[in-house]
This record gives sequence, structure tokens and C-alpha cells, in this order.
Amino acid sequence: MTAWRRIRAWLTARRRFEFVATVATVVALTAAGGALILLPKAALSRVQPMPAAARASAPVDPDPQLGELRRVMESYGPVVTQQVSGDDGRLSTVLGHPRQRGDVDTLAREIGPAVEEVTELWGHDWAQRAVVTIASGPAEFAALTHTTGMVSSEVAAASVADPFRPGSRPTGQRIVFGPDAGRRLGADGLRETLRHELTHVAARAQTVDGSPQWVLEGFAEYSARRDDRDPLDRQAPLLTARARSGDLPADLPADRAFTPTAGNDAALAYEQAWSANAFAADRFGAAKLVELYRRLAAGPQDGQAVDDALRACLGVDHAEFVTRWRDWIRSRITA
Repeated sequence: MTAWRRIRAWLTARRRFEFVATVATVVALTAAGGALILLPKAALSRVQPMPAAARASAPVDPDPQLGELRRVMESYGPVVTQQVSGDDGRLSTVLGHPRQRGDVDTLAREIGPAVEEVTELWGHDWAQRAVVTIASGPAEFAALTHTTGMVSSEVAAASVADPFRPGSRPTGQRIVFGPDAGRRLGADGLRETLRHELTHVAARAQTVDGSPQWVLEGFAEYSARRDDRDPLDRQAPLLTARARSGDLPADLPADRAFTPTAGNDAALAYEQAWSANAFAADRFGAAKLVELYRRLAAGPQDGQAVDDALRACLGVDHAEFVTRWRDWIRSRITA
């Protein structure tokens, strides 16, 4: 790899984690939130339907929220729509505006494989379809995500749902991308971000606000990138740089480390969270990682609760988990 490609890869990874870090703040402030990442602009109205041939063969299984979403989006400009049918007949939908046609097409191609990948990891107890929208600007992004106040220009995407009781089936779940997501993230970034947010959608019914961020965000990052075979220095450049200097994590990252005000430490927290989840899946199996998520995502967890969950799911206590995680990081540092 050339020096420029290394620099570009590092910057891309860093920006992605900074985007996700911005999200954590919104999630913490809005109970209906999911996880965030780009930005938004505004315009007027028209729906571009699927071609007649595709419409004739597509199953009639619309998400109840689609009508309202179209009405909201039409107030910001013409709307283009693509629907994708899974092998089981479930419909996923991507909505955007004409100037985002390329991103709409890219996400429509990726949505089927993303649903399959997330289902393979998480299981079948979720809708197994997705509604994805691309906003035209900040005002539309805020309207589609129920966000009040200013939306950071660093936010690239978000997953949201209507208010619901934990354990019940969430409604109104959708993933919202900002208008420049494709340009800023690229095709690979769009795919990973879609899978990250879709993991939050799949797990939402089993996720209680206030659960440890290293579990919620680290699991979604692992899900998004679990087929990525890049070395550690490309997947987690900040973590790798510190590890090479002998500065390995002393513990799992605290929730406060994920806030944007933590600066580069927020990006580092996301890398640490991803690596802790990747380590657990590698050493104990993906099924055990899912079991651990389901247990720890039940709400705020104190030290004893985390220790008990690790013992019950992985057969190690907190201290041993951290020690073995540190060894795993060390073993993956390339010369």
C-alpha cells in the first residue's frame, strides 16, 4: 500500500468514528434515537414510482410509515423510490431525492445483503427489512430523525424508531442518511454504515437506553465489518498506534469516552469497543457475543453486573476478559 493510501485509509477510519461519536450524543439525548453519522439542504414534490414491471412482480407489503415519510420528504423536494424484495417477500425501501439517485441506487443494491448479514448474526427475531431515507438538508434530516435543535455537520446517518416499551416490537424504524453521505463515505463507507445502523434496528427491541456504549456501538461496528479482513492498523489506527507504544487499554471504554467532546478519545473509544466485540467473537464465537449483547443491553450495568454477564456468557470474569482482550490486540499488531 502506498503512503498516500495509508494516510487516506487512516483519515477515512478516523472520520467514520468521529461521525459515529457525534451520534452517541444524540442517542443519549433522544429516547427515540438510534445511532448517528452526516449532514443536510431543502426543496418541493413528486414521487418517482418503481417501473411498472417491477411493481407488478413486487409483493404488496408496504411499511405503514412509508406514506407519512413520503409526505415529509415531498415538502423538501421531488422524491425517488426504490423497493427491494427479499427472497421471503419482505420489502425494503430506499427513498431520496433526484440529485441523490446514485446513492439511492447504491443503497438499494446493498440493502438485501445487509439484511441477510445482520440476520445471520443477530437471528430472525426482527422485521428483516429496512426503510432507508436520504435527506436533502439539515431541516429534513431533523424532521426524519425527530431531532430538535441543530444537527451537527459531522452527522452522516442515524437510525430511529417511534417510542415503544422495551420488549415490544418497535415501529417507525428507519435509517436516515445525510445528503452528502455517498461523497463523504464512499461506496464501502455507505455499506458499512448501512450495516451498522441496520444492526441497531435489528437489536432495538432488545436494547434499553442507558446500556453500556462499548456493547451497543462496539457490537454494531463488529456487525458492520465482520467480513473485513484488513489488518488491525487499518481497522483501528488509533488503537494500533497506542498499542505499538505500549499503551494498551486498561479497561473497557466508559460511556463518557464516546461523547464528541472527548475529541480523539471518542474515536479511540469506538475503536476499542469494536475490538472488544471482535475479540469476543473471535475467541468465544459470534453466538456467544450475541448472547452477551442481549444480556448487557438490558439497561445500565454496574461493575458486578458486567462481571456476572461475562462469566455467564463467556466463562471469564471482567479482569480475565480485559487481559485476554489486551493480548488479542497485541497479537494483531503488524510490524
